[in-house]
Amino acid sequence: MGKLLSLLARDDSNCCTAKSYDVFLDFENAAPTEIEREVYEEVERVLKESEAVLEEIQVYKGAGKEIREAIADPSPQCQEKAWAAVLPLVIKLKRCYEHSLELEKIVPKLLGQLVGGKLNPTQHLETQQALVKQLAEILEFVLKFDEHKMKTPAIQNDFSYYRRIVSRQRIDSTNNMLVSTELANRMSLFYAHATPMLKVLSEATSKFVHDNADDVENTTETLGTMAKVCLRMLENPKLLQQIEREETHLLVLRVMVGLVILYDHVHPVGAFARGAHVDVKGCVRLLQAQPAIKAEPLLNALRYTTKHLNEENTPKNIRNLLAA
Repeated sequence: MGKLLSLLARDDSNCCTAKSYDVFLDFENAAPTEIEREVYEEVERVLKESEAVLEEIQVYKGAGKEIREAIADPSPQCQEKAWAAVLPLVIKLKRCYEHSLELEKIVPKLLGQLVGGKLNPTQHLETQQALVKQLAEILEFVLKFDEHKMKTPAIQNDFSYYRRIVSRQRIDSTNNMLVSTELANRMSLFYAHATPMLKVLSEATSKFVHDNADDVENTTETLGTMAKVCLRMLENPKLLQQIEREETHLLVLRVMVGLVILYDHVHPVGAFARGAHVDVKGCVRLLQAQPAIKAEPLLNALRYTTKHLNEENTPKNIRNLLAA
């Protein structure tokens, strides 16, 4: 099961003690056990699609030039040129949206294996490394996708133009419409959100919590414990030196932040309140010690995509730490 170190006795206190969380999560080499395999293979199919979706959003160029020309010169030639430029982009946006629906379905299945039952959160981390790795990869995908989406206003501009043209021409699903009116409405709501994939992930996790009321504390504690373990992996030199690749170091950073954000969206009082099962202060200080090119996107994710940061019960020192 990879380079897993023994996870010591469970500590139910809220302090992030070094001893309790000294565990190496093998994000590079973890392989599924027979018990994990069925869910693992189902999640793996979705993750392979995530790679293609992420590549598309990373190279998304937009049709701004063609759209501006069509608005300035509404001749049939310019209109056709803009339409030809927008259509393949809408196909990509549809694929990304449909992938979010796949994530929405697979996340509860993954959480169902990682939460509750006879095992406590630390035991799940110890014995289900392959599934933990997949949860980490989903979190990394979500953060990367939303980061690129926020930097690409062309996405909403292109889709808005597509909808305007469709509406103007009164095209409907019976006339070979690329995206039905109902689907277009759902896609528009999805892309209107600043962090659409995070919204899908947090709502899927919240629904899992709602549908599994007995596991509410187990779910949030699992997220918090995993965040603390990621923090310790990056703080403890003996654990850190077991990470073989630079991209894995970045993965652990992103996953740590993603877990804090997800915890904040799912837990009723969030990640910043006193007594929360996450060490936000430790995470922020670790990020601040990293090169700015690594740290700033993740610090901004904590500043702008969490839910409870600016609430009254958030300690002042935490708000000051995250002040831009």
